[in-house]
Amino acid sequence: MASTNRPCFLLLTIFLVSLLFLNAEAQQQTETRLREARQCRLERLSTSRPSRRIESEGGVTELWNENEDQFQCAGVAVMRNIIQPSCLSLPNFAPSPRLVYIQQGRGVLGFSAPGCPETYHSSGQFRGSRGRQQQAEESGRDQHQKIHRLQQGDIVALPAGVSHWCYNDGNEELIALSVTDFNSESNQLTPTLKSFYLAGGQSSGSRSQQQQQPRQQERDDYAVNMIRDFDSRLMAEALDVSEDVVRKMQMEDNRGFIVRVEQGSMRMIKPDEEEEYEERSPRERGNGLEEAFCNMRMNTQLDNRREADVYSRQAGRLNSVNMHKLPILQYLDMSAEKGKLYPNAILAPHWSMNAHKVVYVTRGEGQVQVVGHNGRALFNERVKEGDLFVVPQYYAATKRAGDDGFEWVEFQTSALPMKSPLVGSRSALRGMPLEVLTNSYRISNKEAQDIKYNREQQHMLFPPSGRSTS
Repeated sequence: MASTNRPCFLLLTIFLVSLLFLNAEAQQQTETRLREARQCRLERLSTSRPSRRIESEGGVTELWNENEDQFQCAGVAVMRNIIQPSCLSLPNFAPSPRLVYIQQGRGVLGFSAPGCPETYHSSGQFRGSRGRQQQAEESGRDQHQKIHRLQQGDIVALPAGVSHWCYNDGNEELIALSVTDFNSESNQLTPTLKSFYLAGGQSSGSRSQQQQQPRQQERDDYAVNMIRDFDSRLMAEALDVSEDVVRKMQMEDNRGFIVRVEQGSMRMIKPDEEEEYEERSPRERGNGLEEAFCNMRMNTQLDNRREADVYSRQAGRLNSVNMHKLPILQYLDMSAEKGKLYPNAILAPHWSMNAHKVVYVTRGEGQVQVVGHNGRALFNERVKEGDLFVVPQYYAATKRAGDDGFEWVEFQTSALPMKSPLVGSRSALRGMPLEVLTNSYRISNKEAQDIKYNREQQHMLFPPSGRSTS
């Protein structure tokens, strides 16, 4: 009898353990969802400006307060780099993807992605079968990965974990506004702004002044030269160089994250030069996946009136860049939009179906309203150039330009964002039967027809009342 009950007891034990495990897992998932929901339990939204300013030898890094409720809700951090002419933003990488808008200036951007071949050259032309290192030494030139030209109005994709640098070769400041998405699957670290620098950083003196503020010190440690604390002998052996060279790489550097370079010292390939393809062994050619990633465009123009997705001669235009226009955005799961409203024109009330939006005002001023699920206006302010705010997913928003027009750039946490307009063609109200409108709002049939059809020839962009678009 005992032997007969033993299997039943084992099965019952397994069942109870499995049930406890499933309950614990379900409880953990519920707690996670509630914690995430609390992050978006916003009482109000507000415009935001940079809260910190870090000065370097060759420019300035400005940081928004990532602990603001609206940034916590969207899971993003915002940063702006101002790079002086003939200055270099030092090589670094981040654990989360970033989308960058070039607000002003021009420059060049370089990536060092694993698996991508170094088939671009800074000078000279050659063909042959000799070793690359020997040829480089004899010709006095360098091999490297592709360099990209940047200019005002560009949107730039920075994949997580890929080291990059930027050099201002123009005659004015290069201003780059970036949004980092912490909620990306590529980030398994804490949701805070981190950058792993391969050179530069703050001096120990500047860090010691912040030791009384641990949270502040943690924020600053994201920009310390990560090579500095490796064992010098180990690094010398790994690089096959002398320890003296490694010590120079590890020296304290108080120049910051953006440094000046000697004029003429940045001799590099021009970004518009063609790649020199050489015959490579099968091992060097890669497996195809790396090649596809390596050949992707990293940037494209966001503010081109000829490529506007929505255009109104009397109201303005909307330019968007998603994964179809810039395929690398599929890896970032981010996208961007540039909006321009003519004086007193209106952007239709709408909500985003699959993305949070970070909005930065680039020119002019206008009235912005954001309404939540409880019917209350969380945001109803006059915004101007330099203001930044968040519009959470599903929150309805609208904009109206001032007398001098209104322009903005919008970062979205989806590679293929979808929006649902409330009014106009292809809108929520336009798609409803008249009887639904008359009974929902207790209005007449004529009033319901006006709601449905007065803007039926217009989509997203509306001129002031009494005017029409072609």
